[in-house]
Amino acid sequence: MEPQLVRGLGEQIVERLREDIFAGRIAEGERLREMELAERFSVSRGPIREALRQLSWEGIVDTDRNRGAQVSQSASDEIQELIIPLRRTIETYAIKLFYDNLTEEDFSRWERILDRMKTACLEKDFATISEMDIAFHRLWVERANSPDLLAIWSSIVARVRRHFRESHLEYEKPIHVYEEHLPLISALRKGDRDLAIECLENHIR
Repeated sequence: MEPQLVRGLGEQIVERLREDIFAGRIAEGERLREMELAERFSVSRGPIREALRQLSWEGIVDTDRNRGAQVSQSASDEIQELIIPLRRTIETYAIKLFYDNLTEEDFSRWERILDRMKTACLEKDFATISEMDIAFHRLWVERANSPDLLAIWSSIVARVRRHFRESHLEYEKPIHVYEEHLPLISALRKGDRDLAIECLENHIR
């Protein structure tokens, strides 16, 4: 059983479930039973119900009155070919929104994620690599402070999460996943927005 959550209860439950689903720890099509989740997080079923509602809105969970909630399926390869360019457009647009307002705290948050990603790469922990990869880009879009943009991005990533996991297995060395993210932060630190956009466009594929 996980430690009891005390602050931002619903938000923390959503975040943990989202991370487990994106990392593949909870499989596509798996049933999400309220009672089991309530026991896992040491909470009543109310916060669990709210969390599942949020994940359903993001397109990560499918809900049905008769069957309950289950993890949604990733998009087919053909649809992913359409969705990935949309994701690239959203994330490059996010740069234009947040570029002039970057703070040292922003870089610290990205670097903490990258530190965890590096450790996962060295340990060949592909579930955590996927989790940190998506967390890095989610923070990227969150920084734009546009709920609509984040909602669109979340829906897209929910459908291409399998692409993240499978693409990581194609690298000759897992550490290359980590290394590919470094130029993005380097360009932002240099104050070169155009270079950051170019790096991002080359990175998302």
